[in-house]
Amino acid sequence: MTSATDRPVTSGAQLLLRCLENEGVEYVFGIPGEENLDFVDALNESPIKLIVTRHEQGAAFMADIVGRLTGKPGVCFSTLGPGATNLVTGVADANMDHAPLIAIAGQAGIDRLHKESHQVLDLVRIFEPITRYASRIVTPSAIPETIRRAAKFAEAGKGGASFIELPEDVAAMPVESGYDVPLPVTSYGVSEPRESSLEQAAGLLSGARHPIILAGHGVVRAAASEALAELAERLNVPVANTFMAKGVIPFRHPMALGSVGLQSKDYVNVGFDQADVIVCIGYDLVEYHPQLWHPTRDRKIIHVDTEAAEVDAHYPVATSIVGDINTAMRRLGDLTTPHEGPAFRDLREALIEDMNRHADDDCLPVKPQKLIWDLRTALSSRDIVISDVGAHKMWLARMYRSERPNSCIISNGFASMGIALPGAIAAKLLYPERHIVAATGDAGFLMNVQELETAVRCNTPIIVLIWNDGGYGLIDMKQRRGFGRSTGVHFGNPDFVQLAESFGAKGYRVESGDGLLPILKDAMASNAVCVIDVPVDYRENEQLTRRLGEALVGG
Repeated sequence: MTSATDRPVTSGAQLLLRCLENEGVEYVFGIPGEENLDFVDALNESPIKLIVTRHEQGAAFMADIVGRLTGKPGVCFSTLGPGATNLVTGVADANMDHAPLIAIAGQAGIDRLHKESHQVLDLVRIFEPITRYASRIVTPSAIPETIRRAAKFAEAGKGGASFIELPEDVAAMPVESGYDVPLPVTSYGVSEPRESSLEQAAGLLSGARHPIILAGHGVVRAAASEALAELAERLNVPVANTFMAKGVIPFRHPMALGSVGLQSKDYVNVGFDQADVIVCIGYDLVEYHPQLWHPTRDRKIIHVDTEAAEVDAHYPVATSIVGDINTAMRRLGDLTTPHEGPAFRDLREALIEDMNRHADDDCLPVKPQKLIWDLRTALSSRDIVISDVGAHKMWLARMYRSERPNSCIISNGFASMGIALPGAIAAKLLYPERHIVAATGDAGFLMNVQELETAVRCNTPIIVLIWNDGGYGLIDMKQRRGFGRSTGVHFGNPDFVQLAESFGAKGYRVESGDGLLPILKDAMASNAVCVIDVPVDYRENEQLTRRLGEALVGG
């Protein structure tokens, strides 16, 4: 194959791919259709790898996870009409989770766009509310600028999704001389925080009696985990992380309190009840609404992020440090007097005790605590768990011990079911040497089960761990709590072992309380796509926050 720069560019589709190569794109995920045929054919001469999925939503979720794990845009594509609308959920998820993503949809020829026409929708208007940038390409000469702008909006600041509509006649058009070269990729420097803001924040923090740090996913995006751990240790201030920031401070760190984001009397929230100064670092309101952890609106909040704080009545910022997060934390550590006191160690000890409580449990169905204990025992700190959305997400957020950022991926901005299986495939493509586990409920698994074929075909040996309770367990819990009964939350399931085998994967079923760990080890050694069906006892859901919260507030 000729090098990227030596290949002639004779069409809009070829130029678009050349521009994506220039942005460092390695994979595109999607499904061929009539209106993207030139784009798909041009991939034959491109070093970019084509991953054909079985549904466009799966393609968008794969691109979503690529963006989240790498900080560079993941790319998904579709044809027009229903193909494009199938991308919407995954694109919205990436945008709200601030994962860099570029979605490209084929479109009918420009001569059809002014009138009612077969499968034609105004895709730019559809995607505008769920992206940071949406545009239609109307001439090949605009492609270099459009791709550069799409990548810029996807990566810059907090990041998010971009959308590009490519009419089929533009994709096939010859490229005008002088417009066949990608634009240079530029870096997006982050400004230095203002010294006056740092001094004001240091004054508040130095005078605090019970300070606490809330770390959000922005710390992961800024690769600032090391600086966070150093700040917490230097100032003797404990750190609670959002679901999306699991591992941003190693759980073994003495200042780590674990994840916040469960219920109002969650054990970590008891710490927020006691805190007088809360330092929110890289925190986005979509991760965990401040009304839940700051209902009184009377605490001093220090906002540290690359962008100014969102306006919210429960997020009254006393002082704001806007700029490079690494620099901000280092300077804050230099200027602040270290805190004296136990730093909420009773909260940390309570969490560790709860994590260890079911290590030797042998009940069937398996308790969620035991399931997580065995999963954590089997995996190394570098392996990756991609969580779907449901009751199991709450348990993973609480009980799974993460020592590294991006080792337990939880979508909690848009929080869409169905992300785990396609997301795990993307993670395995990026990190083939690591074990990748898709932790999913039986409901979320069946929403994109067709991507098992993609995993087998693409030789991405992932492990799909199904938490099987035959229903929407989290909704059942909330219905019973709110109404005293449940409605519409139970369903039937296929035989997951036979289903896995029909796709060419290996299927396992846990049939004893101590059976999961040996099955996990066998699956990890198999180098095959594996599906593990685990009957789970979600009667424990009611105990997820109640016992710890009540104990720590005196009953």
